[in-house]
Parts: sequence; C-alpha cells; structure tokens
Amino acid sequence: MNLSEIIKNRYSVRDYKDIKVEKTLILDLIEAGRMAPSAVNFQPWQFVVVQDKEVLTQIYDCYDRSWFRSAPVIIVACADLSQSWKRASDGKDSADIDLAIAIDHITLKATELGLGTCWVCNFDVNSCSELLQLPNNIEPIALIPVGYPNSSRPDKKRKPIEEIVHFDRFNP
Repeated sequence: MNLSEIIKNRYSVRDYKDIKVEKTLILDLIEAGRMAPSAVNFQPWQFVVVQDKEVLTQIYDCYDRSWFRSAPVIIVACADLSQSWKRASDGKDSADIDLAIAIDHITLKATELGLGTCWVCNFDVNSCSELLQLPNNIEPIALIPVGYPNSSRPDKKRKPIEEIVHFDRFNP
C-alpha cells in the first residue's frame, strides 16, 4: 500500500481477533512513533506496551468498554512533561501535539502491517498512571488498542473539501 491508500484504509477498530500480536510488529509500531517529528526535536514521549493478561485486565478497567477488552495489546502513549517544549509567549506545552503526531504514525504503520488500532482519550488517567506506576512528570495521553481487526472498514464519512479549506483568509 502507498501512503494515500494507508490513510484511506485506516479506521478506528473496535473489535479484535483473539490472536497474539508479534513482538517484532509491536516494535515496528513503536519505531514509527519514535520517528515522528516533535517541537524542537525534544521527543517527549514514552510508550508502555501492555500485553500481560493481568495488567491488561487492569488497563481495561481504565476504559470500561466491552470492545476495548478484545484488544490483545494496549500501547499507552505518554508525554514526558519535563522534556516537552513550552512556547515562550504563553507557556503552551507542545506535549499533546507531539504525542498526537507520534500516535498517528503508529496508527498508520499498524494499517500498513494489517493491524487495527483506535485512539482512546476518554479514560481514567489517574487509575492508569497509578497502575503503570508513572512518575509525576509522565502523563498518559492516549490508550491505543492494537490487534488484528475482527471487522471490515466501514464507510468513512468526511466533509467535502470545500467546507474545510480556505485560501489566503478564512471565508465562512
């Protein structure tokens, strides 16, 4: 698949086959995230790969949805707030943006490898941090379930390009 096909084929998978994901594939995903750009190249990310059944069961409790429990791997994408760039004019922390780029690289690589993923940001951050024993400067940004899809890609509904693009100035 070329990049355009990968982008078009990627979707949020919410049903996974009960098949183990090979460690080499997981490392390929992390490598894709590692290669993402970040503000000032600070690379403020840490990734916790959860595969152990006992730890998975506890992570599942951080986002209590039945479909989520079908994922054989959860990658917890974390921001190291002590290493992220902060904009001088207003203090805006780039960690969320940097992690979003890295996560997108991971999800696109997963599609290329025949794996499915889904961004999960609506989870119990405190429970997740406690479970993974994260230090105070490490914030879990998203849970990324990973596995072999047990469903096919639904039709992607997207706004027409004319509704979202503006040239030179914003023209509602």
